[in-house]
Amino acid sequence: MSTFLSIIIPAHNEEKRLPDSLEQVFSFLKTQDFSYEVIVVENESVDRTFEIAQEFAQKHAALRVIQSERGKGAAIRRGMLEARGDYRFMCDADFSMPATEIVKFLPPTARDFDIAIASRETPGARRYNEPIYRHIGGRGINFIIQGLILPGLNDTQCGFKCFRAEVAEDLFKAQTMNGWSFDIEILYLARRRRRRVREIPIDWYYHPDTKVNAWRDALRMIADIFRIRLNALRGLYNGAR
Repeated sequence: MSTFLSIIIPAHNEEKRLPDSLEQVFSFLKTQDFSYEVIVVENESVDRTFEIAQEFAQKHAALRVIQSERGKGAAIRRGMLEARGDYRFMCDADFSMPATEIVKFLPPTARDFDIAIASRETPGARRYNEPIYRHIGGRGINFIIQGLILPGLNDTQCGFKCFRAEVAEDLFKAQTMNGWSFDIEILYLARRRRRRVREIPIDWYYHPDTKVNAWRDALRMIADIFRIRLNALRGLYNGAR
């Protein structure tokens, strides 16, 4: 029997945030009439993330807990390729977007897409409690990303993205980056392979305990963008389309 939706949550040292997020996800899913699974991908945590996820799995038959090597990109790739859903939705463990917004990324609400990505910049999106310096830093990063590799996409780094199963299998098998920049690489691959990418406006809530460092991560992303371009020149992305 096929599964309609897979939700993939990467979790590295998330013992504090993961319980609330899982409660929110399952509260939402129980109100839906489609089939689903939730996959928590723990990657080399040094706290009780893995144990907490396993405890939830004992109470929720639709929850699977797997482990991967270190890195958000590695965790997402593992989850996407092990998922069984017709639609595969990745989301951050802090769930800065309400779980009820997930329906915006799925048919029948969303149509004619291969990848639907959350946007905090598309008309209709709303940000809550975000410090102005964080907003300016984020726009600066996006300016660089659009200028160097992904013109026209206003928010590539929001952690909520939905893929059709066939598209997920194609793109994540070609992924080479295990760190924070993996989604830039995935979207670059999508562009090369002429996949339809839609930006979905969301309500987004800033969490002060975010693990993102705007300046450090901006420098990493610039370096990774040049790695992506080098990979392309070397033919690493020339697989089946």
